[in-house]
Amino acid sequence: MFPNTCKTNTEKRYDLPSVGVAVEFSGVAAPRLIADTAAIILLAAQSVGASAGFLSSLSRTGSVLMLVRYLIVAVVACGVCLPEKLSRGEEYLNGIRWEAPPIVTPGKTDADPPSDATVLFDGNDLSKWNNGENWPVEDGIAFSGKGPIVSKDTFGDCQVHVEWSAPLPVEGEGQGRGNSGIFLMGIYEIQVLDSYQNETYHDGQAGAIYKQTPPAVNVTRPPGEWNSYDIFWTCPQFSETGELISPAYITAMHNGVLILNHFELKGDTPFNRPPQYKSHSPQGPISIQDHGNPVRFRNIWVREFGPARGEQVREPFLRDGDKETPITQE
Repeated sequence: MFPNTCKTNTEKRYDLPSVGVAVEFSGVAAPRLIADTAAIILLAAQSVGASAGFLSSLSRTGSVLMLVRYLIVAVVACGVCLPEKLSRGEEYLNGIRWEAPPIVTPGKTDADPPSDATVLFDGNDLSKWNNGENWPVEDGIAFSGKGPIVSKDTFGDCQVHVEWSAPLPVEGEGQGRGNSGIFLMGIYEIQVLDSYQNETYHDGQAGAIYKQTPPAVNVTRPPGEWNSYDIFWTCPQFSETGELISPAYITAMHNGVLILNHFELKGDTPFNRPPQYKSHSPQGPISIQDHGNPVRFRNIWVREFGPARGEQVREPFLRDGDKETPITQE
């Protein structure tokens, strides 16, 4: 009924003389898979039959192996009717021509600045800061001095890395213990405070957006040990007339732990009034507060952030082989 050899436009061949089947395949993924699977099943059946003496007895009657042989050949024969080029189904394409992302060399560790970072303090001096001369630098560490320091460079959307340590010996309590702050654009503060076993109001502890939200968790290390902030900042957007178009957002990690996740700021971060937005430049400096406590700082760098770039060259569509179907946007 069926031929002993079923050929397609193929190159792979299976010779199974004990059941009288030879199967050849290649070129098309689906028939090859069928042939491989069928051959493995049949070889396994032969092996089991040979070891157990069960299938060999059935083969004399032809009742089981003949049925298996016919089933395999029938499946193989179907491969002859398959198209030369099998469709993998519809593929969605968004119609955007993307630019290749820039190559950035990472630092030796996650704390080290990558190749595209602006290093604001590398342990040598505070020459990249206004008022830096009033903060002492010793052994690669900057100590809070008289008045805030303000970066000479300005930034919009950015990634900021800062390492800080609360002073020893421990003095004071609450807001009077290891207090400072990192101000994005010189306006929006993420609090620096010795919050290790030190109670204070929660939206004023380390990692808080001052007077707006506490951090999700408190992961402050003991005084004298180093803490790190990795801050991901999206600056607010204003119209030409000064109206707020989009608020500021911040994501932050404290000692490698996520403490703020795309938090929407309500405005600036003052002590004595509600937060509010006032129109300002799309870029601003990084500033670090002097709050009268000798907080230590090291390894400060900033990366300006821009999203991937691409151009919408056509409307989105589905592709199935040579067929393209536009997608109606509702």
